[in-house]
Amino acid sequence: MMSTDQSVQDIAEAPLSANVTLRERRFPRRTGGELAALEWAPAEHAEQAPTWLALHGWLDNAASFSRLAPLLCERLGIRLIAIDMVGHGRSSPLGEHGDYAVWDYCHDVIEALEGLYDEGLPRAPVTVMAHSLGAAVAGQVAAALPEYIARLVLIDGIGALSTPASEVVDQLRRGLLARHAQPARRAATRRAHYRHVEDAVVARVAGGVTPIDADTARPIVERNLEVLEDGGLRLRSDRRLLRPSLMRYTPEQVLALLAALTQPVLLIEGEQGILTIRHEAQQARDAVKRLERRVLPGGHHLHLEPPHVAAVADAIVEWVSSQ
Repeated sequence: MMSTDQSVQDIAEAPLSANVTLRERRFPRRTGGELAALEWAPAEHAEQAPTWLALHGWLDNAASFSRLAPLLCERLGIRLIAIDMVGHGRSSPLGEHGDYAVWDYCHDVIEALEGLYDEGLPRAPVTVMAHSLGAAVAGQVAAALPEYIARLVLIDGIGALSTPASEVVDQLRRGLLARHAQPARRAATRRAHYRHVEDAVVARVAGGVTPIDADTARPIVERNLEVLEDGGLRLRSDRRLLRPSLMRYTPEQVLALLAALTQPVLLIEGEQGILTIRHEAQQARDAVKRLERRVLPGGHHLHLEPPHVAAVADAIVEWVSSQ
């Protein structure tokens, strides 16, 4: 557990085991600031290991993969780099007039991969593993720029949230009002402060959009905290992430993006996740040409849930081995 005087950087420098190491990474963004990332890699010959990129969900960060990544690195011999998408975790927020539309996160994927290519990674498509919001982002990049992505491993997410064309005016109204709210209303979304890590964990469990327990939430929460001068803690994530989107894709556009995927896709769903009972999820699955589906015990964060992460790793290893 993280204390107020211990940073994720300190934790990240130590080997996880005799076979897997973890380190903090940084990639420059062309518009300014940095993308932070965590890299898990084999302890030996890491430079020869195939590279995977991982994308987390909304209000999460790279630590979302802190329990799954070491298992995959050890069993598949891969190097896995999980980025904090812009505005999340340790990555820089957008500028004063920036926005967090789902398509804007595509730049994070491109800039991270271009940064790796500049370091000497062979210019070839990579495997992308993505959860929730990250799955929506990965699908967009894979459809529009297949030269970057060879295959997709999606975890309890497929396609972006959508708004029917008949509701686009209401969506725009909500987004505009949120961006031009009076100071008193904006204060309601200021970054929360806590005295102890456990206070922040309790808040995440109580206020999560999807059910999550303390043991599952803790790695994400710890990475998202910064220590203040008075010894207190504050969330790092940009409060503007909480604003409603100005615009969304229509359902037809989401399905068109999924239908354009040419890569093999593994979709892992939690039995208590967000996809199993949604009508639009079935339409999304049907749109993907080369999709294999696995439904496993667990919730929306099954890849981070201690009782269920091993089964997620097993499913991924089995699928990769069959390719």
